[in-house]
Amino acid sequence: MRGYFAVGAEGLSKRMNLGTLMRSAHAFGASFFFTVDAEQKIRRAPKSDTSKSPGHLPTFDWDSVDTMDLPRGCQLVGIELTDESIDLPSFGHPLQAAYVLGPERGSLSPQMLERCDHVVKIPTKFCINVAMAGAIVMYDRHRAMGRYADRAVSSGAPTVERSKHVSGGPISRTGRIVPGN
Repeated sequence: MRGYFAVGAEGLSKRMNLGTLMRSAHAFGASFFFTVDAEQKIRRAPKSDTSKSPGHLPTFDWDSVDTMDLPRGCQLVGIELTDESIDLPSFGHPLQAAYVLGPERGSLSPQMLERCDHVVKIPTKFCINVAMAGAIVMYDRHRAMGRYADRAVSSGAPTVERSKHVSGGPISRTGRIVPGN
């Protein structure tokens, strides 16, 4: 898998959604997890996080959009149903990304949307559960950024395997190929 990613949510209020989203982030290999303006009572992993993700990936709890401190070069990707949002199947995932989802019964705040580099929507008929939406986005990133064979044209497994990645030899600081390698 290339690059890194994080996932988080703004304004969460339900512990089960937090735990399920954290567990999915851990399963898909997130580099960190975060909340923004989450209710104090849910700022620790609930029992629905059976993988105990805080022991495996850093978790940040920011009080507001203004206090968010993402790594340099990390692009913020909002997941929100708006007319201007990019359909997830057409979206090119940034190499370094933090995906942020909105609260259970609401939307990303105007301040969060303003801060986003991209806004993406999952093409569904209506809003889905925040934890489910997060898992779909992480799966799409995994599928897009991983090295998988192209999908089969008909049902079943692909007929052509993806070739293995081959690294080049060492290169000196001057840009010349090092002899003997």
